[in-house]
Amino acid sequence: MLSITARRWLVAIASVLVFSASLAAEKPNVVILATGGTIAGAGADVTNSATYQAAKVPVDKLIAGIPQLSTIAEVRGEQVFQIASESFTNANLVTLGKRVAVLVKLKDVDGIVITHGTDTLEETAYFLNLVVHTDKPIVVVGSMRPGTAMSADGTLNLFNAVSVAASKDARGKGVLVTLNDEINSGRDVAKMVNLRTEAFKSPWGPLGMVVEGKNYWFRLPAKRHTMTSEFDIERIDTLPSVEIAYGSGNASDTAYRAFAGSGAKAIIHAGTGNGSVSSAVVPTLQELRGKGVQIIRSSHVNAGGFVLRNAEQPDDKYDWVVAHDLNPQKARILALVALSKTQDSKELQRIFWEY
Repeated sequence: MLSITARRWLVAIASVLVFSASLAAEKPNVVILATGGTIAGAGADVTNSATYQAAKVPVDKLIAGIPQLSTIAEVRGEQVFQIASESFTNANLVTLGKRVAVLVKLKDVDGIVITHGTDTLEETAYFLNLVVHTDKPIVVVGSMRPGTAMSADGTLNLFNAVSVAASKDARGKGVLVTLNDEINSGRDVAKMVNLRTEAFKSPWGPLGMVVEGKNYWFRLPAKRHTMTSEFDIERIDTLPSVEIAYGSGNASDTAYRAFAGSGAKAIIHAGTGNGSVSSAVVPTLQELRGKGVQIIRSSHVNAGGFVLRNAEQPDDKYDWVVAHDLNPQKARILALVALSKTQDSKELQRIFWEY
């Protein structure tokens, strides 16, 4: 028979094991949905930080490469796509959005991380921000260097993304983007530079930072998103054609006419300054609006173009819409979603003010 001391040791060990098991059971459950991009890329040499092939590494290897993830969450992965993000289509957006909507309803899912190429990461993040109804954290993450490069940023970015997705204090803040230690709103953030790791910025500043697995919050999103959105991915199966035409000196109406002729339901005018429109282009945009094509004035000013209604152009008179502070690519995303509900220009303008 065991001595009293031995029995006490066994009881103590059993208690520790039970306590450890309960802690493990309490860890948040995070699903990583992989779509490809640089974060899954590989170069021929460690010095190749800008020359590499994107979308090579599967999600299970990404997870296995960061064993520390198991200290913050129970993590599992799904390979949704394996593509470079410049090839993301409207159909890809719908497929991804519907998968996220299914997962966030599951009781054993506390947060979602989406690995994504950086070229269109901001577009996907904003799309999900508009159409997925949940207060659970959804975090979109990428990297500027492949994992094979010296000073690769993907590993830390992904660790931070899982940490944020697993955090209760990230709930209700809409879709988030974590790169370069910053937490940005999926609505605001944009890729401002290439090649450098500090590529993603919001003109209104980050929501916060994540440092060594802890979140530090500075502000909250002001625009409608996720749980308060009137849009729902479960009611969207296809998206209309919305195109972007770039304004510049010596601009012509060629692109606008071509887009309208190919069936575009709306054209985003990526204008100079305050969404300015060349005098050579104005008559064509008036004509196209008369034929039912929505004209939406945006600005291609990188650090925060802000288009004022009836400034530069008489938007009320022409029945045009202004994109507010959304850059052209984000304006395209909102137009895609908004046109699934309404064709009325006044309703579209309300939507652009609120989202």
